[in-house]
Amino acid sequence: MPLKAEPILPRFGAECSGLDLTRPLSAEEVKQVTDAMDKWGVTVWRNTGMSDADHVEFSRNFGYLEKVMRREGVKYRLPFPQLFDASNLNVEGEITKDPGAIQYRKGDRLWHTDSAFLEKRTSYSILLAHQVPSKGGNTGFADTRSAYDDLPQDMKDFLEDKIGVNSLWWSRKMAGADIPEEEIDARFKARHPLVHVHRGSGRKALFIAAHTMDIEGMDKAEGRKLIKELIEHCTQPQYTFEVSWNVGDMVIWDNLCTMHHGCEFDYENEKRDMRRTTVREGTEPHTMDMGDDPYGDLFSKSPKLVDINAARVAGR
Repeated sequence: MPLKAEPILPRFGAECSGLDLTRPLSAEEVKQVTDAMDKWGVTVWRNTGMSDADHVEFSRNFGYLEKVMRREGVKYRLPFPQLFDASNLNVEGEITKDPGAIQYRKGDRLWHTDSAFLEKRTSYSILLAHQVPSKGGNTGFADTRSAYDDLPQDMKDFLEDKIGVNSLWWSRKMAGADIPEEEIDARFKARHPLVHVHRGSGRKALFIAAHTMDIEGMDKAEGRKLIKELIEHCTQPQYTFEVSWNVGDMVIWDNLCTMHHGCEFDYENEKRDMRRTTVREGTEPHTMDMGDDPYGDLFSKSPKLVDINAARVAGR
């Protein structure tokens, strides 16, 4: 059965069906998925029935999967290093009480793009719901291609050669973590053009979100004001929608033409178990090991207020 796509907005987001994602896909079926992603930017797949192994194997159709740093002798909640834990749970599967982990996850509620704080960008993020709260916990998405299209021409001209400076710790500071800016400046930052041509569609898109702290060549205050204005522009109602989750639902989004954020729920009392794979931009399907994951070094230098790895190591 061919893939069927039902649009959510006229040019952005679609609910997809027609493929069994628990079995190996043919080359033609993979192309149907990538064509849908190039057109819609976000695809929503309901009641997939996928296991963790299915999730990882499906994701390998689209390129190299980023991996979570693993330490010998440390217990991890999820069975595969390619799965990122986007839950509010500790290694025992209970709601975390660790302040570092809680503060770190607050940054996920800001509009962002996954891994923009790394030199090698993420293309697809593929998120699967294993347990959802009774209320809230939606995920919002924003269309940075249509938002770019609608900018005034003088703004498009101004942004054409601008470079954004991105830091994971900046987004955590913006979410309320008391991290001095000097501490952020001492850590790694990634530089990416604010405007790029989205390879799959040929359309231009903004690449900007909560990790973007400065614009090269601009006064800090002026650059940050512009960053805020551009995020507000991209997240107007005509460019956004929310996905409400049920167990087994999966959403794929292309970080190179979207922004997203987690919506509020009762974080302290309800479990939300979400697991994500992330595909490195420009890599080949079923690439197994590229040997250069940067997450270990990045997270080994976490500010104490948002040290999610310390919480894992302590088993909290």
